[in-house]
Amino acid sequence: MRGLPLALIVTAALTGFANAQTTPPAAQPTSPAGTSVQIPQDAIMSDQLDDLDVRNAANEKIGEIEDAVISQGRIVGYVISVGGFLGVGDRNIVVDPSAVTLSYNTNDKRWAAVMAATKEQLQAIPEFKYEDRWKD
Repeated sequence: MRGLPLALIVTAALTGFANAQTTPPAAQPTSPAGTSVQIPQDAIMSDQLDDLDVRNAANEKIGEIEDAVISQGRIVGYVISVGGFLGVGDRNIVVDPSAVTLSYNTNDKRWAAVMAATKEQLQAIPEFKYEDRWKD
């Protein structure tokens, strides 16, 4: 009787070994995750956004980008400083990134931000304050 359980164990082990040998190995990544990224030609570096003037279609300065809001790996808003003069009396608002068109002028070698809004429309957006977890 001892021979039967032993035979079953050996058979199961050999069957498992045979299956392991015939199962193709899992695909191996060519490089570790997160080590290499191709940067698209239309990409902008976050440092280039800082203090970038926002203009409207009439080329009037209506604000200035202060920050980008990132959630789950994507930009979900731009913090824009509006109102005031030379940093005095201004306040921050957050707008949807789809409302701001970013473009690069190859002749001037400068980024531009354009928004279809007036100063008054931006003033009507609720203020965003750097508080709690967003405070420097």
